[in-house]
Amino acid sequence: MARFNLSKSGERFNLSKSDGGLVNVRIGLGWQANEDPNGPNFDLDVSAFMIDSNFKIPDDGFFVFYGCDNKGKDAEGNVRPLSQDGAMLGAVDEREGSDDNAVGDTEDMILDLSKVDSRVEQIIIAVTICKYPNDDKRDRRTLALNFGMVEGCYLRIMNEKTSDEIMRYTLSENFKDEDAVEFGRLYRIGGEWEFEALGRGSQGSLPTLIDQYT
Repeated sequence: MARFNLSKSGERFNLSKSDGGLVNVRIGLGWQANEDPNGPNFDLDVSAFMIDSNFKIPDDGFFVFYGCDNKGKDAEGNVRPLSQDGAMLGAVDEREGSDDNAVGDTEDMILDLSKVDSRVEQIIIAVTICKYPNDDKRDRRTLALNFGMVEGCYLRIMNEKTSDEIMRYTLSENFKDEDAVEFGRLYRIGGEWEFEALGRGSQGSLPTLIDQYT
């Protein structure tokens, strides 16, 4: 069971004061697969924007997503996107979502807060819907998808070393027109790291967020 639950946007949680000072973090995200077996798939992509005081990424290597050129391996040997400073291992791309009985997160990211570049003041965790023609099945029906159709969306933060769940934020808003949602942000304040639930939706999927933060 979650140690701490956030129920609405704007709520915050201090990571540095939990578990004796949380440094190694796993960020898990989940959502339910489309109940219609004929699809289209809910192919959602998890990304991280590591942004500076100008609310922009300092360099291209601070946008962590499935298409990153820079790669690293996690403890299990899985190849993942890797941030320029080596702090963030991005998600292994999952293209369908999880069923109701699935155990574990649909996608996750691994973050070492001690390695985050000094220019980075906050890390935005976003989820976007992959649409035609970028979806793997080239299904034009994906053009009509929005987050109002996707159920069971959540973000949780775990202690990477112990696998203990520290905090969970379940998306309660109904985004009927939006295909991109900024779930939350990790940010520095007074030498500590905190998490804020955002639940901020927008249209235009991943390109919209890229335009905003680059």
